Amino acid sequence: MDLSAINPVLLIASLMVAATPLLLAAIGELVVEKSGVLNLGVEGMMIVGAIAGFATAVETGSPLLGFVAAAAAGALLSLLFVIMTQVALANQVASGLALTLFGLGLSALMGQRYVGSKPPQMGRVDIPLLSDLPVVGRILFGHDVVLYFGIALTAAVWAVLKYSRVGLILRAVGENHDAAHALGYKVVKIRTLAILFGGACAGLGGAYISLIRVPQWTEGMTAGIGWIALALVVFASWKPWRALLGAYLFGGVTVVQLNLQAAGVAIPVEYLAMSPYLITILVLVILSADKSSAPASLGRSFHASR
Repeated sequence: MDLSAINPVLLIASLMVAATPLLLAAIGELVVEKSGVLNLGVEGMMIVGAIAGFATAVETGSPLLGFVAAAAAGALLSLLFVIMTQVALANQVASGLALTLFGLGLSALMGQRYVGSKPPQMGRVDIPLLSDLPVVGRILFGHDVVLYFGIALTAAVWAVLKYSRVGLILRAVGENHDAAHALGYKVVKIRTLAILFGGACAGLGGAYISLIRVPQWTEGMTAGIGWIALALVVFASWKPWRALLGAYLFGGVTVVQLNLQAAGVAIPVEYLAMSPYLITILVLVILSADKSSAPASLGRSFHASR
């Protein structure tokens, strides 16, 4: 065992990369749940976004186009959820589970010809002077543009929800869709837009895994990140900045256990591999006891005829 082989600077920088796909998916689902909809299909949308982004990047040679395609694929798959839950008024939990299973199967079919392929690399953002700073420069200013986009998106969602009329309407629909409908707001339209936004974010998170974090295609490579994103929304009490902290917590645990494995720590690999999930569940249980922040209409279907 050689713990001196673990570089703390690289550890923190890797933590930020590991947290990004989780953050993108969690922020998207947070907006969806703020509208009063529970979409358990995050994992399915992420894996479809992962293969759509990977395939597009490989075929076009442009990682940026890959991310655009991933967002579109995630939103398109979420449209299926819209039809089931907002039009046909199917059960949201069952529809979300079906969406995940469908996404896993569809991605496996789409990805058969891309196993073993390598995507084009995404360039890093080089900020003059800041990128050259010792320690801080490597940790904060040597990443790809999508990582910074995830942080900016978190800030934007927080600002919109807290200070804008759009955020107020979204929260009103999530709290009491009947009252919002009585005031003249189009509940189904608002929820549809929120679901499409969540799907696009999940697709981006999936593409980040296949194009940057693990630049290759492997069937089922999201490995439960979508489910952790769902848990993080509850852990965060539906607050964007807490979702960011939760994503970095999970990303940190993931990176630490990988570094401990590389350092030869005398703990079975299986225990280290499951530690991020166990710790996330533990934190979730401890910190999410207060459900007062949950939207009151969460998971309830809206019947326009009432």
